[in-house]
Amino acid sequence: MGEQQAITRGQTTMTLTVLFCADPLDPRRVDEHFTREADTVRATGGTSVLFDHDLLQQGDATEAVRRVPRGLGPLWYRGWMVSSSEYHALAKALAARGTPLMTPPDGYQRAHELPGWYDTFLGLTPPSAWLPLHPREIPGEDALEQLVQELPQGAGIIKDYVKSRKHEWEEACYVPDLGNPKVLRSKVEAMVGLQDDFLAGGLVVRAYEPYDGAECRVWWIDGEPALIGPHPDTPRDDPEPELDHVRPAVRALGCRFVTTDLARRADGVWRVVEVGDGQVSDLPSTADVGDLYFHLPDPS
Repeated sequence: MGEQQAITRGQTTMTLTVLFCADPLDPRRVDEHFTREADTVRATGGTSVLFDHDLLQQGDATEAVRRVPRGLGPLWYRGWMVSSSEYHALAKALAARGTPLMTPPDGYQRAHELPGWYDTFLGLTPPSAWLPLHPREIPGEDALEQLVQELPQGAGIIKDYVKSRKHEWEEACYVPDLGNPKVLRSKVEAMVGLQDDFLAGGLVVRAYEPYDGAECRVWWIDGEPALIGPHPDTPRDDPEPELDHVRPAVRALGCRFVTTDLARRADGVWRVVEVGDGQVSDLPSTADVGDLYFHLPDPS
């Protein structure tokens, strides 16, 4: 299959308009991380426009999009993650300039945060429970004990609504026994502390499932897989996931551009580890950028 699997390339040219993050040191250039994507858009007839991601995070969405030309019509966003509230502000500021985002704020939040997509993928993903939190807020042992009551006994993992601290696995992600509220609280305290101001939404506790091999990432556009490849953390892997059981849930979610991270459980069943909004999901370094962008719908 190669390092990524393209699903029948469509149009040979595109007239997409794509919003990228600007380089923090030079607002006239695209952020280096997205240069390959912006070059692909321009080389195939599309338009790349830039905004200031830092200003958006500082709360000034209007100034952040000042360099976006007015009246461009609908556009896609490809850039760094933003919170749901930041995305809402970005969408409002762009709409005021006549350049609405193709993914509305409610769709972004539904795909981006676990509470938005979990019920749709029930049975396909590990059992989970969540609790809204403010940044740096640590729930007590009683609240945590109540939170995990309906989860299977045994090990679990913790994360916020969007991402985990999997690179601090023992310290702030893996919980060997969800039935021990003291240990659970210590792990939560570590995770919340590491997330600091960037804690997204609150706390998620998930049942731990052992997986056989690395994760893969599937990019879905209008309910169909557009690109199947490795997870960005393991770009040289070559997974071949089963998707028939996942497709109905992706379609039911009702979001045009999403990703699913999949892994094969130890018993051979492919599981949905994470769902994400396709605008802020990272591409592995081995992916053919064109294979993704040629499938993005042209708003015209």
